[in-house]
Amino acid sequence: MTPSGAQREGRDESPEERADRRWNELLQEVRVAQTGVQILFGFLLTVVFTPGFASLGTTNKRIYVVTVLLGAATTGALIGPVSFHRLVTGRQLKPQTVTWASRMTLLGVVLLLATVASALLLILRIAMHNAAVPWVTGGLVAWLALCWFGLPAWARHRYAGRG
Repeated sequence: MTPSGAQREGRDESPEERADRRWNELLQEVRVAQTGVQILFGFLLTVVFTPGFASLGTTNKRIYVVTVLLGAATTGALIGPVSFHRLVTGRQLKPQTVTWASRMTLLGVVLLLATVASALLLILRIAMHNAAVPWVTGGLVAWLALCWFGLPAWARHRYAGRG
C-alpha cells in the first residue's frame, strides 16, 4: 500500500536492485540459448570434415558456409553479454550493461533463427531432394518466429496497460 492508501503495483526495488534482478534473469536466458547454439555450432564445424561433404553440390556448400557464418555470429552475440559485463564490472554501469546485454541477446536470438533456417534448408535439401523443401523450411521458420517473437509481441501489446 502507498501512503495514499492505493495498492502499489510492481516491485519495490531500487534501480540497482532492479538492474541486478534483470541481469540475473538475462543470464539465465543466455545460458539456455548458449547451450543450444554451442551444440549446433559444434556440429556445423565438424560437417566439413565428413566424407560426404566433398560430394555436396556448389549451392549446398554455399548454404553450409552461410550457416557456419551465421552460427559464428550467433555465438558472438550470445557470448557478448558476458564479455560486456566483464569489461565494465565495477564501473557503476549495471543498468546500461543490462540494456546492452539485452540487445545483444535479442540479436543473438534473431541470428539463431537465421542459423536454424539455413541449417534446415541445407539438411532438407539433402534429405528430400524436392520442391517442398522451401515450403517446409518456411513453415518451420514461421513457427519459430511465432513462438520466439510473435507470441511475446502479442502478449506485450495485449497486456500493455497492466503494470
